[in-house]
Amino acid sequence: MMDLRPRSHPTYLAFVVHRASGLLLALFLPLHFWVLGSAITGEARLEGFLRWTDNPLAKAAETILVVLLAAHLAGGLRVMALEFLGWRRRQKDMVAISAGVALLVGLVFLLNVA
Repeated sequence: MMDLRPRSHPTYLAFVVHRASGLLLALFLPLHFWVLGSAITGEARLEGFLRWTDNPLAKAAETILVVLLAAHLAGGLRVMALEFLGWRRRQKDMVAISAGVALLVGLVFLLNVA
């Protein structure tokens, strides 16, 4: 029988969040490029899209996007610290700090948007 305890470790969760946030950000890029392309093709089309982004669902998605960006950045910095500083005994603390920073950035963004 397989032991699942390593998958419940906070560093494994940090690994999963880092990979999932990267994947979700990569899926967002085509939409982002499409919107930028609409800015080139016509001002009215871009203006219509920008008006649509004023709805609460778009604001929530925007906040989630910022949290994903912050989580991916914080996770990447954690991985770089592992590469350059070596394995530390306080990996759980590093995971908690990176998660806290990501959520704090999202909260600050949300409070600024609202």
